[in-house]
Amino acid sequence: MMMQVVDYRHPEAAQQFVASLRETGFGVLKNHPIQQQLVESIYQNWQKFFDSEEKYDYAFDPKKQDGYFSPQISETAKGHKEKDIKEYYHVYPWGRIPQSLKEEILDYYQKASSLAQELLDWVEKYSPDEVSKLYHEPLSNMIKDTPNTLLRVLHYPPLQGDEQPGAIRAAAHEDINLLTILPAANEPGLQVQLNTGEWMDVPSDFGNLIINIGDMLQEASGGYFPSTSHRVINPEGADMKKSRISLPLFLHPRSEVVLSERHTQASYLLERLRELGVKD
Repeated sequence: MMMQVVDYRHPEAAQQFVASLRETGFGVLKNHPIQQQLVESIYQNWQKFFDSEEKYDYAFDPKKQDGYFSPQISETAKGHKEKDIKEYYHVYPWGRIPQSLKEEILDYYQKASSLAQELLDWVEKYSPDEVSKLYHEPLSNMIKDTPNTLLRVLHYPPLQGDEQPGAIRAAAHEDINLLTILPAANEPGLQVQLNTGEWMDVPSDFGNLIINIGDMLQEASGGYFPSTSHRVINPEGADMKKSRISLPLFLHPRSEVVLSERHTQASYLLERLRELGVKD
């Protein structure tokens, strides 16, 4: 099975995109509004940041969850014992951001968030009536003026050969949020798990935009849109010595948004952060 790459400019792009989300939990867009030149510049500038000692000046805040997360305090995926082989930085418009990187990364944050609102409108438009009735408010309105949407700048460092047995760059997991917006990384490795249990490579042509469903949209849609397991596998051979930069935007509703009879955004997020071991 091949994952369809949808042309954002195609007249039936919205319908094709939502059909892909429903079938695989993922959608891939080409010819979208996010400029490749901007993404390339971010990758280069943040690679320099992760290579520097400056990152330690922005150690993460356990309460606010902003700043730099070192490999030692990186996530352990739900159901796994080994920490992922990665370090990352949490960017919020209200949070701490190195001054030299701030303007560019917030420009991307705004552009990706605007596109995300459109994609959520697509999802709602092509949700069956019985699913649309479950949404407590329009999906795109859930993220309006939200302080919770998170841009994570991920750095998967070169492998040294002494990694903990069983550890990979990102163990199989599902995202917590509504949708995740992800420009194709500068190196391959992202895979999605099919219903058969098999793993499939996500098209990683540079310039593609990869979107996947998170647990909150699965919750809000009564399970109609599946939050699909995905992972980032370790490279082999000469590629082991290459860094990988990734830039996922995790769309989070406002804290008070009702997802279902069981959860608001705030209650769901707290539950999952505790499972990941990054919040008491």
